[in-house]
Amino acid sequence: MTLTRITSPHAKGSNRTQRVMLLVLAACAPGALALTWLFGIGTLVNLLWASLVALGVEAAILKIRQRPLGFYLSDGSALVTAVLLALALPPYAPWWLTLVAVGFAIVFGKQLYGGLGQNPFNPAMLGYVVVLISFPVEMTSWPKPHGVGLLEGLQQIFGLAQLPDGWSQATALDSLKINKSLTMDELWAANPAFGKVGGAAVEWVNAAFLLGGLFLLHKRLISWHAPVGMLAALTVMSLLFWHGSGSDSNGSPLFHLFTGATMLGAFFIVTDPVSGATSNLGRLIFGAGVGILVYIIRTWGGYPDGVAFAVLLMNLAAPTIDHYSRPRAYGHSKPERGFRMGE
Repeated sequence: MTLTRITSPHAKGSNRTQRVMLLVLAACAPGALALTWLFGIGTLVNLLWASLVALGVEAAILKIRQRPLGFYLSDGSALVTAVLLALALPPYAPWWLTLVAVGFAIVFGKQLYGGLGQNPFNPAMLGYVVVLISFPVEMTSWPKPHGVGLLEGLQQIFGLAQLPDGWSQATALDSLKINKSLTMDELWAANPAFGKVGGAAVEWVNAAFLLGGLFLLHKRLISWHAPVGMLAALTVMSLLFWHGSGSDSNGSPLFHLFTGATMLGAFFIVTDPVSGATSNLGRLIFGAGVGILVYIIRTWGGYPDGVAFAVLLMNLAAPTIDHYSRPRAYGHSKPERGFRMGE
């Protein structure tokens, strides 16, 4: 009888790349629904347009590289990049801004390094930072909750007409950074959309992404180390530099946890298995570094939210973190002090 020769490993697990990506997309659904409910059709247009751009650009690059399209496009990684980026962009961002962000993420954040599994930076955050630096006005135009209709939103996205003045507003992070003399009570009173935690609209969005993150933890698609490291570090930093509810407060721990892109970053960005650290200790350190940098950028930096910059900076540090946090191989122990090779 002839035995079929198959290379190892012979055991197969259920967590194939395609299944993992589909579950990540499912975990994004609560956040996407919360954004759509609050800001309208713009979020859904972002998601659809970003997905089409990601698949089209990836197909073009794969064709240039002479790689099989069906095999690589079906893994779902391009869709995950597109969805995460679309959820981070303002809901009524111009169509060309989404095109630039997603195209740069796929080409320079992923395919330039050889594709999935070889990128040193998080592609979605790379695309986000490029358009944030290049087009700051469009990237800071967040609409008022329930303030834009369907037709007006579509006209804004495709450049057919401009929305009237007053359709957008500063976020809670923007307001706190621009006017440090505001007390937290004055900040909340100045805009009814700002809630008692981090901004009434953004509080629900962050809670929805937290729900999706708990789903990923339940499915064991991510470990708890990086999210806990980030959220714990952000909490400690905000406790250390919080001056109470008076002026120059820098925001309370709850304010920082439930505003901006905190929960999206904690459960969907810092948990990237490719551009982050690999060991459990390394993931804790990586997440903590992101949390510290997010607070520093929000409080003393030039941008109101710092999740994307913090993640990219820690991507640079990931190889060093892995080097010093890698578990010792079984059977190897640390040499005694004074022992030298050859003795």
